Amino acid sequence: MTEKKIRVLFICGHNSARSQMAEVLLGKLGKGAFEAESAGLELADRINPLVAEVMKEIGFDLEGKGMQRVMDLYEQGREYDFVIAVCDAARAGRCPVFPGPGKRLHWPFDDPANLDGSWEERLARTREIREEIRQKLESWILELEKEGILGKGTH
Repeated sequence: MTEKKIRVLFICGHNSARSQMAEVLLGKLGKGAFEAESAGLELADRINPLVAEVMKEIGFDLEGKGMQRVMDLYEQGREYDFVIAVCDAARAGRCPVFPGPGKRLHWPFDDPANLDGSWEERLARTREIREEIRQKLESWILELEKEGILGKGTH
């Protein structure tokens, strides 16, 4: 018998950085227990190049990965068990919402698009953001296991 996957939607402003990183990282860390997607309030022209680079460093090629708008998913009648906003606290007022019965969580992470400094400085900070997202996902998976929502050993 196959267990039902936990459906997760990560949302942010443009679906070009944080939500994309969270989506692919959860796919790996969750070992098949999750069905993850990401979407944005608006769409950027492409995945943030800083994000593409730091994700490629750990084996994920995001070049050419599609982006989605939150409203498109809503209009398609999609439903999720968890909707996780990854917008930074300073811009939380522009964080998209997704109507429906899923549990809402807010995990604020800095937006790589708003970083200052040289390319190398912004790249280093984007790596830190990637690792912050990974750590948050790892602790969330453990929390779901403790609550009995997720089977032990998923992480």
